[in-house]
Amino acid sequence: MTGNPLLDLVALPVAFGLFGFIEPCSIGATLIFIKVLEGKSAAEKLAQVTAFALGRAAFIGLLGVLAVVVGSAFFGFQKAAWVVLGVLYAVLGLAYVSGRIGWVARSFGPSLTQFSSARGSAALGVIFGLNIPACATPLLVALLGASAASGARGGSAAEGFVALALFGFALTLPLIVAVVFAPARRALDWLAGLSRRLPVWTGILLIALGAWSVWFGVFAKIA
Repeated sequence: MTGNPLLDLVALPVAFGLFGFIEPCSIGATLIFIKVLEGKSAAEKLAQVTAFALGRAAFIGLLGVLAVVVGSAFFGFQKAAWVVLGVLYAVLGLAYVSGRIGWVARSFGPSLTQFSSARGSAALGVIFGLNIPACATPLLVALLGASAASGARGGSAAEGFVALALFGFALTLPLIVAVVFAPARRALDWLAGLSRRLPVWTGILLIALGAWSVWFGVFAKIA
């Protein structure tokens, strides 16, 4: 880290989070959550995306504490999460391409309706909080390095929580900004509706994102 607390604990995590919003291993989660928001009022969208952001931030913050506590072993856990969520994206993509997404929706729809609330959105934030984008790797490495260098110095776990929680919140911040402005909300509705109008291309995109996430989880080297 730089040694500057404001830069290390605030500026860098927020910058990593904003960049992570557009990373392939993060876009899949964003697309799925946008679909959850489809057709809701502006107030409902704001409430749910805020709950999603806070749930994601809190959970990623806890992962930051875990990273500091267990050290480099955390990267094995994170790579496994990339693989699992990559497979999820690919399976959904195949359902779109094969025309079976309707069957998937009917089969799992009743259990997924619980996510159509602020509490459900917070739960989704926790689920997708497992998928820390690859851009955060330097931040995690820095946190682990700082912890190792500081030995038993108090506050390192707290620093891990703060840095990763801010990162997780920034990862969803563009969506919060988007739902505040009417033109952006209309754009989100249009994007959510693409899954109905262009199911094959939606499926291909999800398969590609899933393949990238699995590849990164299996082959990427984290030093």
